Amino acid sequence: MVNDCTSDAGRSELATLVPSVIGLRSDDPRVDAWIALRCAQAALPVASAERQSTLAVAILSANRVRADLDGCPDGQLDEGSRRALDGAPQAAKWAARFIDHAGINPRGFRRHTAAAIVRSSVAGIMQACIEDADRVFRDLLTGVISDVTALCARSEPPPGDSTLTPQVPESVDA
Repeated sequence: MVNDCTSDAGRSELATLVPSVIGLRSDDPRVDAWIALRCAQAALPVASAERQSTLAVAILSANRVRADLDGCPDGQLDEGSRRALDGAPQAAKWAARFIDHAGINPRGFRRHTAAAIVRSSVAGIMQACIEDADRVFRDLLTGVISDVTALCARSEPPPGDSTLTPQVPESVDA
């Protein structure tokens, strides 16, 4: 999606990242949450006001799912999430009320919500009135690659166990 929304000039810069994604796959459900979270964090600060509430819900949802999967206390936000939400305080307040009322379905998050967050985030960046969307996209993709690489490293099989190959779910494709 990032490639499709990047300018021709920016696309050539993305080409250097191709080797980083070859074979980068994982069945780890945390990957979906981290990709969705990274995308929403990148989009919220630049997205239109109409899209900010949705992106704030996305950040809170991804954090709750991530916390649940990692066995962390609910409600703890990483620095990137706090920074993004602080930049859109009205959207953050609305999103907190919405999440408290609607709740989160971790299974549905992986199956449907994570991919929708990625699509909405990329569209929000593409439609934003910013000077260098290509830089935002490049930074987003670089961050996602870094996050997934780190998650895959933590979930790699023991040496000699070839039955487990890290794979990124195809449902979420930043």
